[in-house]
Amino acid sequence: MTEKQDVILDHDYDGIQEYDNRLPNWWLAILYGTVVFSLAYWLFMHTFGIGNLQVEKYEHEMKAATEMLLAQSAGEEVTDESLRLMAELPETVSLGAELYSQYCAVCHSTKGEGLVGPNLTDKYWIHGGKPTDIHRVISEGVLSKGMAAWGSQLGPTRVEALSAFLLSIQNMEIPGKAAEGELMK
Repeated sequence: MTEKQDVILDHDYDGIQEYDNRLPNWWLAILYGTVVFSLAYWLFMHTFGIGNLQVEKYEHEMKAATEMLLAQSAGEEVTDESLRLMAELPETVSLGAELYSQYCAVCHSTKGEGLVGPNLTDKYWIHGGKPTDIHRVISEGVLSKGMAAWGSQLGPTRVEALSAFLLSIQNMEIPGKAAEGELMK
């Protein structure tokens, strides 16, 4: 049996010569396995979108936790925290956006920048900018200012969705009607 001789390559670098040895099979297996895995992962996760990326898993978990917290507080009085949680749920905000375009856009314009009613996207609020203040104004209205009471017509769930939508556009600073009311911090 002939033993394989170590072969030294012809070149040297700073006086250092290099052997021309084959890499071990276990090292090559790890290399090729990693390349195959990364290609499969890229196709599976990014190209075909079959799996969920970590960001999507995180958003799903956060949505589930928010829904759980809202379910626990169902039937209780509406709080600032519960309305802020609703503003994080895309379905609730989208329902609120539909309600806004149907009932509110006539006075507050399509983006909330204000027409007859005040600008809802700035930092100034006439009757308070806290979530419960917004909810109260939608529910009870302000008849002296021409704001109708929508609570009895829309019901509590839709008023909450509308409040969530308004919270999602709050402080967006869309140019429109001049600021009215007090600055909310």
